[in-house]
Amino acid sequence: MTVSSKRVYNWYISLVAASCMVLYGYDASVFNAVQGSKNWVAYFNHPGPNIIGAINTAYTVGAVVAGFFFGGPLADYAGRRVGMAVGSGLVIIATFMQTFSPRGNVGCFIGGRVLIGLGQGLALTAGPIYIGELAPPEIRGKIMSFWQMFYSVGSFIAYWVNYACSKNPQHLGEWDWRMVVIFQLLMPILIIAQVFFIPETPRWYIQHGNRQEDARRSLHRVRDTDQEVEDELLAIREAIEFEAEAISSGYSALYKDKSVRKRMYLAMIINAGQQITGQGTLNSYSTIIYKKVFKSTSQIALINALNATFGIIFTLNATWTVDRFGRKFLFIVGGLGMAACMFTVATVETQTPSFDGAKSVPVGIAIVFLMFLFAFFYKPSWGATVWIYTSEIFSMNVRAQAVGMCSQTQNVANSIVQQFFPQFLDNCGFYAFYMFAGVNALLAAFVYFFLPETKKVCLEEIDALFGGTNHVEKGAEIVGAEDPHHARLETVEIGGEKTVMERK
Repeated sequence: MTVSSKRVYNWYISLVAASCMVLYGYDASVFNAVQGSKNWVAYFNHPGPNIIGAINTAYTVGAVVAGFFFGGPLADYAGRRVGMAVGSGLVIIATFMQTFSPRGNVGCFIGGRVLIGLGQGLALTAGPIYIGELAPPEIRGKIMSFWQMFYSVGSFIAYWVNYACSKNPQHLGEWDWRMVVIFQLLMPILIIAQVFFIPETPRWYIQHGNRQEDARRSLHRVRDTDQEVEDELLAIREAIEFEAEAISSGYSALYKDKSVRKRMYLAMIINAGQQITGQGTLNSYSTIIYKKVFKSTSQIALINALNATFGIIFTLNATWTVDRFGRKFLFIVGGLGMAACMFTVATVETQTPSFDGAKSVPVGIAIVFLMFLFAFFYKPSWGATVWIYTSEIFSMNVRAQAVGMCSQTQNVANSIVQQFFPQFLDNCGFYAFYMFAGVNALLAAFVYFFLPETKKVCLEEIDALFGGTNHVEKGAEIVGAEDPHHARLETVEIGGEKTVMERK
């Protein structure tokens, strides 16, 4: 391959992995969408707020179980590609369960939600690890920003399919909601069709039987020069040697190593924070939220579809900001912007009159504008950057387990909020959004005081940033002790950027 074709291929394989996030975005939006269907409500005997909350929580139970206990081990022992494929396969099975649930049998629908959660817990653990381990450090943040953008792509597909179906309920009948659900088959089929034609990560090959030739072939497909390949292989081998000899691996290392524990706490907080910004609630309940503002179901479906469309555009801002201004900058600006939007939308809605159960057109437009502005701040910051940060701060020995557990902290937080929010909204209305305003301001302060910047730091050297040991340097000492002719490496700073060079 030429240099340019390798760069294109690097983007291609990363985007195949990022497609796992379409599964998440579609599912997070599909149940929100079908709640607006009178046929769905009638089919399942008019479920109340507690049942609605339970249907949402069922997904998170499956996702948390898979993310905490199965996603990491599967990605570690069978490979990142297998994790993505198995997760996609479970989503396919669950989609049929939901689409063809017997009339009135909400338990079957809930069972499908649990199974989708299990599938996504596996796929969403393997996907970001795959991207983080194959993407070059200088564009890792840019590529990972597409991970969040693909969440918006999933929402985009779900909401536009729902909008089209909502315009023809008389002709479609019960298929006005079944069509929205069954379209979820599209992306997992595409992922399975492509995932075994892309290379496994070199770190996985070396970790499993020291398969250096396989790792070398994998890197040759995505790096520009032979020297880059050999340097990276050396750094990976040294890091893994150190991790194998000097520290624990797997789940035990998450608690034994003080530096890893610190990263676990930080990553869990920002992942939980992502969902309690208010975005998790909007993903699941924007339909019933907008029913307090608008009367037309079709109009609400259009607003949801437009919001998903703009979400794709807003997320693209991360591709040019995350590696230029850094992760902390986006977290802080995003948090403060979201706080301002939530405070303002709560004030506008609660301090203006309603007419026959809806707001006036100008007030409705103002509320929609503020919700879209909230998405403008959220998507490139607490949307994209949380995933970027989580996937890059853990060393190889704990990466799969840590990413799986931390990313599923999103669902732990989301399940709590989703279960009580329908009742909260019924009792308090838009006053509930003042809570989200306060949460976002606190999150911005937390990042300012506690999170270090990770922009352009090599994955093998990330430990030193959090007070741990540099795995490359210590690994060089171990390998060098075994082989006196082995070139030792050290970390140097050139032009403000860290790099690994041979020690003279």
